[in-house]
Amino acid sequence: MFMTAIPISMLVGPWISELLLKLEGHALFGVPLHGWQWVFLVEGLPAVACGFFALYWLTDRPEDARWLAAPDREWLSEVMNRERAARVKRSYAHGLKVLLNPSVAILCVFYFLNNMATYGVFFFLRKMLAEASGYTDWRLTLISSVPFVPALVGMVLIGRHSDRTGERQRHVAACALIAAAGLVLATLFPKNLPLVVFSFALSQLGQRAILGVFWAIPPMFLGGSAAAAGIATINAMGNLGGWLGPDLMGHLRDASSGYTIGLLVLASGLVLEAILVMTLRLPERDRPT
Repeated sequence: MFMTAIPISMLVGPWISELLLKLEGHALFGVPLHGWQWVFLVEGLPAVACGFFALYWLTDRPEDARWLAAPDREWLSEVMNRERAARVKRSYAHGLKVLLNPSVAILCVFYFLNNMATYGVFFFLRKMLAEASGYTDWRLTLISSVPFVPALVGMVLIGRHSDRTGERQRHVAACALIAAAGLVLATLFPKNLPLVVFSFALSQLGQRAILGVFWAIPPMFLGGSAAAAGIATINAMGNLGGWLGPDLMGHLRDASSGYTIGLLVLASGLVLEAILVMTLRLPERDRPT
């Protein structure tokens, strides 16, 4: 559920940013600021404050979470202890040896490709919708928010279904293919606004729904220090894709005078993701009751 904050922020963020950009030249404590500086301050400072609050509020163990009722703390602690014991028995690697784990390497490549597609689309989404619609005002902000509505719903429903069935790989692969289909569809009707919006809505549905299910995979075969090292490695290596995606889209757009080739390259990466995740050899999990 926490990851639904991503599409929610993308629903409301453009409206707030548009208002803040209009503060161009307004002063703070006597110092005139550009609109983008207002965006950084107003949207960034609450995140920093929440970070310090999280350090105080969030705990390392359920036993210390006083904001949970005592029975809930006991139940969660028992469940986590059972899962931890099971992972120790079937863990493929321990400690820093996890860096040589083939499954971790696959997940690194997967997350790299996923971030490449996510940021490659997101940084150019508003421009692509502007070209399709001809809008530059609040109407562009409105249609730019629309694709994240199904993404929000999909994250919840697909995540719940994955938890209920205990299945991860097929859910992740299906989401990646849905996202790829959306990008391919967007290249077929670049000037048809309803179809372009539908295409990116389909793409965002797949892209965002991947996240909650994907991050449930590493703990299936990693435990203890291996989990910490493995998740950190996946996150660090994968986030490099967030740098490459927009850069690649920009270069391909300049070289081809359009977004088609870039979108097809990102769609190919999503298809490769689906193949990669299905090659993982994960331990069997009991279906939740």
